[in-house]
Amino acid sequence: MLLEALSSAILGLALAWVAARRLPHRLPARALVLPTGVAGALFGAFLMNTALDAGNLLTILLGAAIVSVASLSLLLRPAGRLRGRSATA
Repeated sequence: MLLEALSSAILGLALAWVAARRLPHRLPARALVLPTGVAGALFGAFLMNTALDAGNLLTILLGAAIVSVASLSLLLRPAGRLRGRSATA
């Protein structure tokens, strides 16, 4: 269990670091991005361990990566500028 949690946290940190390096203009500060990736990975590992009751490290890490990427995607801002016109104008 400890190996799964540690591996998931390292995976989430690595995914968050890659996202922060590749998309710095679309993400908030790294102080928010890195813990979000780790927390998402730990939550994903918990979900996979609870739902599947699996001892397979690969499936747990897959679930950790999926939830970590999903939580990091919630932090993304739009790439371009928003239009100034409203729908009613």
